[in-house]
Amino acid sequence: MRNDKKLITIFTHVVAWACFFFVPYLVFFPRLREFSMSDNMLATIICNNIFIVLFYYFNTQVLVPRLLINKKWGWYILSIAACLGAFLFLPKEIANFIVEPEFIRQNNEFVRNPDFKGIPKLTRAPRRARPIADPYNTVLFLLVFAFGTCISVTQRWLKTERTRKETENEKLNTELSFLKSQVNPHFFFNTLNNIYSLAVVRSEKTAPAVMKLSSIMRYILTETQRDLVPLRNEVDFIHNFIELQQVRLTDKVKLNFAATGDIETMLIAPLIFIPFVENAFKYGVSTKESSTIDITIHTSNNKILFYASNNIVASESNLMENTGIGINNVKRRLELMYPDKHQLSTTIENKTYVVKLEITT
Repeated sequence: MRNDKKLITIFTHVVAWACFFFVPYLVFFPRLREFSMSDNMLATIICNNIFIVLFYYFNTQVLVPRLLINKKWGWYILSIAACLGAFLFLPKEIANFIVEPEFIRQNNEFVRNPDFKGIPKLTRAPRRARPIADPYNTVLFLLVFAFGTCISVTQRWLKTERTRKETENEKLNTELSFLKSQVNPHFFFNTLNNIYSLAVVRSEKTAPAVMKLSSIMRYILTETQRDLVPLRNEVDFIHNFIELQQVRLTDKVKLNFAATGDIETMLIAPLIFIPFVENAFKYGVSTKESSTIDITIHTSNNKILFYASNNIVASESNLMENTGIGINNVKRRLELMYPDKHQLSTTIENKTYVVKLEITT
């Protein structure tokens, strides 16, 4: 896979350079048929092209990462200026060394080279010699410089952003895994306390409660390893949890639970509602005065609406301001799994603690 990717990259570069060098000649082909070119001119063009290719990779692979990215602006500018100077003079000198020129420069004009021993290809010399700083070669160099630098900087920025996002995702996944691991001990701690209370008084409800806890544990072990579960499964889990809590309730507690809408196909993060349900039983149950717990789950289009309310028991009213690690846990999970897709409000209305949560799936 990696070798295929490298071959594709090499092929793309070869095609790009071929287009860069040959397309201008194809565009002006009719005019070029009438143009005579000496061996020295051809050698100069080839040397220029080789130099510009080498400069492109030297700039993108060495100068940009070592100087520009590290904010060594002065050294980078000096390096580019040195490369430009070398490009304007070096390829021509190398071409003259490889192929003897038919004409040489004298007084800003070309005259036939008296030392030329090859077969002439040009009948007459160019009318005027090009200036020392050839505008065409200068523009070509600056074009390749600008294009290469922009491409290299953009690629490195995209790579940095990709790495940053991968790091953030890994961090979020690690944090979510930690938060999930916190849910289970916190939930089991409170549930086992309830069963312990039944066992102390040797209630006949102890065995059914253990079986109900077994069902709940099975759900936690099998379903909560996934990021999303069917809403129906979560509703059944809450129903089992409520039945487990009812073994310790008296007639003074009125309990209402309902789930309506399309709960069969919608997906939800596991154990996202249970801290609020658990909180309602923890702080809204009294053996001395009447209390009511209302819990509803309703779906509408792509939204899941959760509502929970419980009377604030007088002896526990001072605890309602801080609902413990369970609520803080679920708030953080909502931020991670449903950013900008949830609305959570907790209010006290007429001595009743109300939780409203809206999730857009």
